[in-house]
Amino acid sequence: MTSLSTTFVMLAALCWGISGGIGAILMAEGWDALVVSFYRGAIGFLFVLAWLAFRPRSSGLSNPILWFWSALAGLGIACNFTFYFVSISEGSVAVAATLMYCAPVFVYLVSSALKLERFTASKGVAIALVLLGIGLLTRIYDIESEDVTLTGLVTGLLAGVSYAIFIFGFKYAGAYGSPQSILVIAFATLTVVLIGLGNKAQMVLVLSTSDWPLFVTLGVLGAGLSFIVYFIGLKRTAVTTASVVAMIEPVTATLFGVLVLNETLVSSQIVGIALIMITVTALSISSRTRHTPYG
Repeated sequence: MTSLSTTFVMLAALCWGISGGIGAILMAEGWDALVVSFYRGAIGFLFVLAWLAFRPRSSGLSNPILWFWSALAGLGIACNFTFYFVSISEGSVAVAATLMYCAPVFVYLVSSALKLERFTASKGVAIALVLLGIGLLTRIYDIESEDVTLTGLVTGLLAGVSYAIFIFGFKYAGAYGSPQSILVIAFATLTVVLIGLGNKAQMVLVLSTSDWPLFVTLGVLGAGLSFIVYFIGLKRTAVTTASVVAMIEPVTATLFGVLVLNETLVSSQIVGIALIMITVTALSISSRTRHTPYG
């Protein structure tokens, strides 16, 4: 059972990695990042709603505190999806996915600020190494580099910050209801927020475009199936194991970008990616922080 649970977590991370590449393809076709994010979340909402209908026990939906924290998680995931896709459009899938993978660092910093976790010298070194990795990945030292714009860098990091908000919202909501009810409220919040901000004409056009299979695939892999199997798998997966398995997402996104989208990486960027993934994974394990590894 433990082995199967780990496989579920691994499958979710793989799906999240592929979803970044699919989003890049759609945006290259001219679709707005908000529209791509909306359909990813809206299709995910249908899946988690079906999950709640199948497993309605202990939902906690009558508790207003559950709604508050779940809605906060929804705002976090709405911003995460959007910033992630904007970062991809301004740089590459590999860079955006790795920047977003820095989310546990933000979780740790917030936890330290709120006195939920003790700051240590070793964790300070880990954060410094992550910052070094970000510098190598984005080639910020090379003023002539066009691998990633300032917008791509900032939105990639904001995707990580937004994901940290989702983590905290989900964590506190978990004391009042089931994962499926929390995700239903979160994705409903995402849907309402993005439908209000997105390009309405494009949203309608998606329904009749030849690109609709890609939108459906993005929603199924990037939010629907992936979130369900992840939280099912996490129940019997050790935090340390989940942290290591999380590395599958940025690795998959990077390989998708290089092999499918013909993106290129120089040696310093590869070193930066490796430095970030290894350090963040070690920080996640030492902090024993349950985090979800997607984008």
